[in-house]
Amino acid sequence: MTGRWWALVAVALATFMTYLDNNVVNVALPTIQRDLGLTISGLEWIVSAYILVFAGLLLVGGRLADVFGLRTVFFTGLGIFTLASVAAGLAGGQEMLIAARAVQGVGAALLTPTSLALLTKIFPDPRERGTAVGIWSAVGALALAIGPLTGGVLSENADWGWIFLINAPIGAVTAVIGFRSIRAQGAHAAKAARARLDLPGLVTSALALLALTYALIEGESRGWSSAPILGSFALAAVAAVAFLIIESRTAQPMIDLTLFRERIFSGGLLSMGLWAFGVFGIYFFTALFLQSALGFTPTQAGAGFVPMALLMAMIAIVSPRIAARFGSARTVAAGLGLMAIAVGGLSSVGEGDGYTDLLPWFLLYGAGAGLLVPLTNLVLSAMPSARAGVASGVLNVSREVFGLLGITILGAILNSRESVVTGAPLHRFLEAYQFTLLVAAAIVLVGVPVSLYALRQARTAAPSVEGQAEAPMAPAVSESLA
Repeated sequence: MTGRWWALVAVALATFMTYLDNNVVNVALPTIQRDLGLTISGLEWIVSAYILVFAGLLLVGGRLADVFGLRTVFFTGLGIFTLASVAAGLAGGQEMLIAARAVQGVGAALLTPTSLALLTKIFPDPRERGTAVGIWSAVGALALAIGPLTGGVLSENADWGWIFLINAPIGAVTAVIGFRSIRAQGAHAAKAARARLDLPGLVTSALALLALTYALIEGESRGWSSAPILGSFALAAVAAVAFLIIESRTAQPMIDLTLFRERIFSGGLLSMGLWAFGVFGIYFFTALFLQSALGFTPTQAGAGFVPMALLMAMIAIVSPRIAARFGSARTVAAGLGLMAIAVGGLSSVGEGDGYTDLLPWFLLYGAGAGLLVPLTNLVLSAMPSARAGVASGVLNVSREVFGLLGITILGAILNSRESVVTGAPLHRFLEAYQFTLLVAAAIVLVGVPVSLYALRQARTAAPSVEGQAEAPMAPAVSESLA
């Protein structure tokens, strides 16, 4: 195996580690709360601290990678994430654990956009790049499957600290392979780097994303009309406007705003966001359904998602072949359509049904999600090569923000519906759950015409883009499930 394929192993392992860590936490929270004597607020912030910092610094991480070099930022993020994982695993109190989770978010914000951007540098040939992105996506899907199961097994049969400490050996192996296979992608002089670093843009983008993420995470518990939440939304809006003004006037902006006039770029981001809206909400609320309605243990609930994620991984590898045959627009639209049908089908499962009634819809959902791999290539290719890091950051921001919106909006709909339905608690939950799934299906379905319109004519309008999507061999998987 040549050096660049070993580099893919390192990049895939780094992705696996960050995806696994975020998904492994949720099912272990009751055990952590019991062992550390955490308050409810402290328990919530074990999850929220990571998501808040990660989402807020994604664009910053991507731009730093473009300026200071992908290899440098990759290993910096890997080191921070691994060391913070060890600190989290050894934490003896909530303050230390929450702080370690926040630092993990810093490492992930550097590592995640850089990992994907490295693939565009390591594999300049579009055919090989299609294969690499497909494998990378499949590894992410496997982490999505293994995470909840691993968290359930470790929390029930071992010390909860191992859900974080497991990252130490993975990080070490990744570093050894990466140092030997990932070569420097061009040297950047420090003076030139500082000249190209748009500090006002970095600060305002981070402030806008941090404020927005905080409001979405805390809105339900603090009240959407409370002063902190309204203030956070206002701060996010002001910072976002300031960011747009700065980017439109600076000589070397983080993001070329004219790119959003391109159908493929802006439509691709929206399609990916609609995908995230569905996948975040489905995982979050269906996990509750498995445990509340079907009486699954955390381990069983985590295992319930494995078939879906495994099929997603298999389809992810071959989806560029499908795009080469039928075109990226129709492939992505078909994927979102299958997801919408699957979500609607899940809404038909009710009282008296079991896991076997859910499984066909899970598998259909996994097949649809796997078809979105060409979309990742299209969005990345719309940005200049020198901006691969920030392009990956934009893609991840779209996914994270829409994912949080999925949990927030669908959660509000579920709670509102549950409050007006009469009957036993389980009946009320199921009625609200089914109604919420229908709403989610309708929203995901919007992605079908969006994809057909935005990604059409990619073959003639952007041959370099379609060249990647049409690789004869080959979406990024949800980064976090709050």
